[in-house]
Amino acid sequence: MKRAEWRKELGELVRDAVRSPELDHYFKVKITKPGAQVLITQLGLFIHHRRDCWSHVSGNCPHMSVKQKILQHEYGEVIKDNYTEHGHMELIVRQGKALGLTPEQVMNVAPLPSTMATLYAWAWMTREKSWLEGLASLTITEWANDDRLLQDVGGGLSSRMAKRWMDDLGFGWEQMPNFKVHSEADEEHSDMFLEDLEKFATAEKETQVYLAAKESMDLLKIFRGGIAKEMENLA
Repeated sequence: MKRAEWRKELGELVRDAVRSPELDHYFKVKITKPGAQVLITQLGLFIHHRRDCWSHVSGNCPHMSVKQKILQHEYGEVIKDNYTEHGHMELIVRQGKALGLTPEQVMNVAPLPSTMATLYAWAWMTREKSWLEGLASLTITEWANDDRLLQDVGGGLSSRMAKRWMDDLGFGWEQMPNFKVHSEADEEHSDMFLEDLEKFATAEKETQVYLAAKESMDLLKIFRGGIAKEMENLA
């Protein structure tokens, strides 16, 4: 598929996931302070785990041009970018602080069973499948924050959840730096690897990559659905 075709096909996978019962429920659960603490700490585990997953993809990939893009991507996530001077985990810590959590409480939280299962699954996909399948499974999760793609259904995950925090907790954007940054930065990340899918995901690899992206969206629904269930229990 050409770049525009990949954008359309992967975009539809993301839109289907956002319209799913699991994510519909996720956005309808009333946000309380304890529930918000669960959400931000489980997102912290997700963001920390992504660093291992991107390393798996880079290690499996033989193409220096793709490795360079992954390093560029990870430099912004781990070191600094246009949004923060301390990497994206620092955004989670700051948002946790607004909820009364210490950095230690944010960084040392136990995963929910659903979080544990999905992180194991993403680790396996990025380590044991081809680098192209691993790449697709990671990059598509960032598309779920792209307001351009999802504007007509309420926006990306970060923007929509930020609105819930505003309504239920009275928070402003300055108290939600993780949501603010990822509603913006992931638009750039959504475009980052499309040309590599066009160039390398050809012939039978095309179907494999598409299915990996679809599986990743299924995992995202399980991950967010588990958080929603726990938030509901604490509401």
